Amino acid sequence: MNERPQESLNAHSTAVLVAWMWIAYFLNYCDRQAVFAMFKVLKADLSMSDTQLGLTGAFFLWVYGIGCPIAGYFADRYPKRHLIVGSLIVWSLVTIATGLSISAGMLLAMRAAMGISEALFMPAAISLTTSLTRVEWRSRAVASLTTAQIAGVIAGASFGGWMAQQGYWRAAFVLLGILGLIYALPYGWYLSRLPRSQETTINTSVGLHASDGIIAALRIFRSWTFCILCVAFPLFVFGLWMIYSWLARYLEESFQLSTAQAGWVSTAYLQGATVVGLFFGGYIADSLDKFFRSGRISILLASMAFCAPLLLAIGQTREMWLLQVLLVGYGFCSGWMIGNIFPAAFEVVPNDQRGLAVGILNLFGALLSGFAPLMVGKWKETLGFPGMIQYAAIAYGFASILLLIAILYTVPKDIDHHVETNFDR
Repeated sequence: MNERPQESLNAHSTAVLVAWMWIAYFLNYCDRQAVFAMFKVLKADLSMSDTQLGLTGAFFLWVYGIGCPIAGYFADRYPKRHLIVGSLIVWSLVTIATGLSISAGMLLAMRAAMGISEALFMPAAISLTTSLTRVEWRSRAVASLTTAQIAGVIAGASFGGWMAQQGYWRAAFVLLGILGLIYALPYGWYLSRLPRSQETTINTSVGLHASDGIIAALRIFRSWTFCILCVAFPLFVFGLWMIYSWLARYLEESFQLSTAQAGWVSTAYLQGATVVGLFFGGYIADSLDKFFRSGRISILLASMAFCAPLLLAIGQTREMWLLQVLLVGYGFCSGWMIGNIFPAAFEVVPNDQRGLAVGILNLFGALLSGFAPLMVGKWKETLGFPGMIQYAAIAYGFASILLLIAILYTVPKDIDHHVETNFDR
């Protein structure tokens, strides 16, 4: 069923919507990211091995990835506000429980539980925001919302590293969880005021059957461009999660930084530049989209092509100042991909499958990137962090080739089909 035309929010109302979503998304990333700045303390307090430390990222990402398509399917059929607020409440409770962990096994179980709870949020939040935003603003709206991810990574790692250094890593999780529960009250009130007719994109009166989900998934894969995005995006986040999960520990070991310093350096330069890259990439993508069919996907290609050599250099440098410069460059260029992947996908998938599209992209991204922290943890004594980064850079080069093929051969046909079968782009 095609999407019925919806009345988009005006500029002010769109900004308000993004602001409310931003805070929840910020808490989402604070809660998931704090643990990666605590590896040194967790290794001592809970007797965790390097492999188990790597699994803190892998377990979360694998469960999160599997849950995302299911959450996206629900988001296309049921009120998104229920999924969004419910996700916030549950993941906040899980965050509190993480601080109460008494063993490595319990902490890993809580990481898996967080993957389930947080999976409900993103497909519903992204598709709701997009459906209420005018086409010509979409990349900028999603880019603005995605800055919460960057801020959350910085704040979560910095706060987690500082609390761990003070001996209060458990309190860090408890405080973050309490903040989420408090925010759920006004957040739920605001979302309840959104027009009900704009919360769902398709008729739900037919009920929910497993076969419906299979048919919907098969329909979305008719787009070759979307299939290529399902390969390129996971390769991108694979390298990104290597940086997210192990850079702080690498800085402690190779540059003799304290836990708090490593948490700051591993996030501030990278994520600060990513924020700038998000806005730059969003503005350029929206501008190019007015003149070129492949405008948004061209930005994805540029992101991967520039990030590949930067990622390779990050693993090779032994100078702190140069590493900081490279992190700024990588962060700036990676922001183009982070802010445009979903608007680009919405160019070539049915309007009533936007939530599912987000979920499927997250599934492939999380399943592959889940191996990133695990592989570094398992092979850090042989290949090491720099060696693993080299393989990620090669994968970026391969993804660039795939995106170029999409621009040359599949994007025009897929966009034509999208325009013919939907009421808007």
